[in-house]
Amino acid sequence: MKVWRWILLLVIIAAIAAFGWHWVAADPGYVLVRFRGTTAQTSLLAAVVLLLLAWAAITVLWRLARWPFGAFSRRHRRLSQQRLAEGLVALMEGRHGDAERDLNRASRLDTLRGPALLAAAEASSRRGEHGRALESLDEAAQVAPRAARVLRARVLRRDGRPAEALTLLTPEADSSNLSPGGWREYALAALASGDTRRARLALEPLQKSGVLGARGYNALETQVLVASLQAATDGAVLNALWSQLPKSQRRAPAVVDAYARKAAGFGLALPAMDEVESALRREWSPQLVETYGMLAGDDLDARLRRAEGWLDGHPNDPSLLLALGRMCVRLSLWGKARQYLERSLALVSSASAWEALGDSYTGQGDATLAQRCYRNAIAMARGDNAEPLPVTNVIGGRLDTRPIAIEERDAHGVPRLRE
Repeated sequence: MKVWRWILLLVIIAAIAAFGWHWVAADPGYVLVRFRGTTAQTSLLAAVVLLLLAWAAITVLWRLARWPFGAFSRRHRRLSQQRLAEGLVALMEGRHGDAERDLNRASRLDTLRGPALLAAAEASSRRGEHGRALESLDEAAQVAPRAARVLRARVLRRDGRPAEALTLLTPEADSSNLSPGGWREYALAALASGDTRRARLALEPLQKSGVLGARGYNALETQVLVASLQAATDGAVLNALWSQLPKSQRRAPAVVDAYARKAAGFGLALPAMDEVESALRREWSPQLVETYGMLAGDDLDARLRRAEGWLDGHPNDPSLLLALGRMCVRLSLWGKARQYLERSLALVSSASAWEALGDSYTGQGDATLAQRCYRNAIAMARGDNAEPLPVTNVIGGRLDTRPIAIEERDAHGVPRLRE
């Protein structure tokens, strides 16, 4: 397609030249130049060509005359570009001192001053030299004010001054004039300052910009919503906030978990259980299952039967087994609780499961094994290994550490084939 365009253009130029030549040949014009007794006569076309040739010759001579004087500036530009490249590589490699030195040298070239100073400020901030970073940003603000403001907010937040960072970005946020990076820093500074309302305001522009990507935005959104729910001061404020959130924001398991735990803390066990059960019907979540086993309420028997029904689809889920064990402990079903908790520990050894198993032994009056389980819970929390229980005190004479698999199903309830 491009070849045909060039051919068409050449045909048009040839046609214009042909018609133009006939037009000029009919009346070529006459130019007379007389200067100090010297007379020159020529046609108009020849005079135009001579003027163009003279202009080209003068341009070439001028550039040749300037070339020796521009050698220093060309060398300075080449070295500055090289230092900028080396400084950025050093910044990415973690050699922040070298990066700061090279980038400050590169900033001596006017065309590179803005990006070089911004990168130098980032290098200083990563070194912990926040004062030097702010000095570089003072100079960078003269060239790139918006980028310098966003980076200044980041430096202030890293320096433990999120309130100052939030104050710096608030005027532009109120006028909806922040860049995508500015909205992200605004949200993080608001979170660090405890101002969850402003953090939520940054979510919509960040979602529209799409700069964080789906995974990055979802992580930040979850962090903001969880912090907002945890900051609720009473049940009325919590329910008001929950009802104001869009349905898409109330589907994340971590958000539902935060609401359920906070609502249970305010004595709203029934709404908490409804939200957890609705979320589990949509998507299975070990985190929500574990929370389901911890919620208070008078219908513990019915909840236990409902949770036991989930074993058909998730027989080897340690969180479900832990939740069942905890509910059995609260119902004083000691033998059943130990079976669930031993299976949970056989799959994944966790501090929560050891603690619940200790509660079951405490309920049976076995203080020795209860203390052993509690010590294991503390050891697991510290990252140490757990001490196995004596096999003579385990149901059946020994602890069955083999995971029990009944029928495994996928997220859609379809049974998986055994390998």
